[in-house]
Amino acid sequence: MKTKFAALLLASVALTGCDMMGAPVTAIDCATTQSECINVWFDEKFEESLAFSPIQQTALGRKTDYDKIDDLSVEAAREQIAWWEQAVADMEGNFDYDELSQDAKLSYDMFKFRAEQATRGGEFFEQQYILHQMNGIHTALPSFLLGQHTVESESDMEAFIARLGGIGTAMDQALERAQSNAAAGTRPPRFSYDAVIAESQKLISGAPFEEGGEPSALWEGTEGHLAKLAEDGTITQERADELREEARTALIDQMAPAYQRIVDWFTEDRPKTNEVAQGATTLPGGEAFYSYALNQMTTTELSADEIHDLGLDEVARIRGEMEGIMANTGFEGTLEEFFVFTREDPQFFFSQDEAGAQDYIDRATVHIDTLSERLPEFFGTLPKAALEVRRVEPFREQDGAAQHYRAGTPDGSRPGIYYAHLSDMSAMPIPPLEAIAYHEGNPGHHMQVSIAQELEGVPKFRSQGGFLSAYGEGWALYSEALAKEMGGYEDPYSDFGRLQSEMWRAIRLVVDTGIHAKGWTEDEAVQYCLENSPNPETVARSEVRRYFVLPGQATSYKIGMIRIQELRAKAEEQLGDDFDIRGFHDTVLGGGAVPLSILEKQVDNWIASVEAG
Repeated sequence: MKTKFAALLLASVALTGCDMMGAPVTAIDCATTQSECINVWFDEKFEESLAFSPIQQTALGRKTDYDKIDDLSVEAAREQIAWWEQAVADMEGNFDYDELSQDAKLSYDMFKFRAEQATRGGEFFEQQYILHQMNGIHTALPSFLLGQHTVESESDMEAFIARLGGIGTAMDQALERAQSNAAAGTRPPRFSYDAVIAESQKLISGAPFEEGGEPSALWEGTEGHLAKLAEDGTITQERADELREEARTALIDQMAPAYQRIVDWFTEDRPKTNEVAQGATTLPGGEAFYSYALNQMTTTELSADEIHDLGLDEVARIRGEMEGIMANTGFEGTLEEFFVFTREDPQFFFSQDEAGAQDYIDRATVHIDTLSERLPEFFGTLPKAALEVRRVEPFREQDGAAQHYRAGTPDGSRPGIYYAHLSDMSAMPIPPLEAIAYHEGNPGHHMQVSIAQELEGVPKFRSQGGFLSAYGEGWALYSEALAKEMGGYEDPYSDFGRLQSEMWRAIRLVVDTGIHAKGWTEDEAVQYCLENSPNPETVARSEVRRYFVLPGQATSYKIGMIRIQELRAKAEEQLGDDFDIRGFHDTVLGGGAVPLSILEKQVDNWIASVEAG
């Protein structure tokens, strides 16, 4: 590190005419020079950090380390933490914070924040659930390979095959960590064991693992790539046949045995009875772990009790708004009866078949496309990347599971994707569909992530370096409410669905802290959800089980939304007629993902700049 850092310093001196300790050596203003130097340094550090993750390189549209999978061992994780600690020491030793520009100071603070997150996270490796039902690494890697590893040449196909085999190594590393954590007292609930076993078995079922079976997802992907390469004349049919056998060997001899080891161990270690699932604070060191999880996910110092009480207040407030919309629909009865009505009446669901699933995708696409036409009225900067709505792959699809977004590439070569679980249409009611489409698409995740990736003049570790839940999920939930200002939710039931979606995020504040800090059981948490939301029990139970294995994550949405709304109200009050909604949104989205404390600084700086004229 020292040598590479020193080489960059020399390169920076040559380019900008400065030394790195702040002493100006040319007529260039020292503050400007320091800022230019540190931005060069940040981009060098970003490139160094990418070396840890071939997966991230591919996600960004690069084909470096294209035949590799990330090292998932504890040793590799420790190495990354050491890298962050050394990088921060280098930054603090070579740059004068007071000499930096406002934006460079933001980058400095963000770099230090990410390093501190990494270091603190290293204290809780033993409390993590390594393999679980929420897009665990055992399903995430195959999904990544099918969705993000493009094959345009023979070498791309060879890299694809190498990664098929590499998944086996990664799974053995993940299993070793799961076994180690189990020995330390950290085991996920039984329902998570069941999901991991079932999902792993799906991935190694069918061809080529079984004679005469339907092709598995990875084999179907393999055959598709080979067929296209041969059809285009990129490779000969003879070479395609050779590569097919190499892929078969990688799947059968390397990947499948690793997944079978997961199935075998999870089957053996699985609790023999349906024991009551317990929250994070019951783990060894669990109270400190949950406190860390809340801090990481909300980027605030709020305690579990404070978050729980905030959730109770928000649930009560939203119930009042729901009753107002219910009255506008002409429904006669209590809110609880209206919940049952929207939960059970057939008019609120698409058909339970492939046609119904396609109807869901089509409806979501129409909502996103329609609202996107009004984006220029509310945003100065617009995303360039395309967006697609897709159904989740069969091997990881779950009834009632949460929909989600996967980013495209910064250069636009791969679109952003909004994924929906559509295996059970009775768990996918129509009223909240519109709000969810805005959340995952525009102006939500797709817009926020794409704009960040497309930022110019911002260090890459900020524009392309990762996701902060309170900021990203807070923005997406804020977007659901913003969409009403933009003309969305013309149907009153869709507007009720908007509140249904917001209510769910308020419920999460109560339920997540209830599970992990107050000893709530799964059934108690599900019952609270059903009493305060029209979401069907399939969804409620799937969501509650999500909260058990991802402590704290569910609290990030509402905390982030509330903070963005507070900052907007502050700007509107201080600026009065000078408040510009496009300027506010560009400020929130224009610096990449940041903790909420830094977001407040950005908005304060924008307010000051507008006041200064």
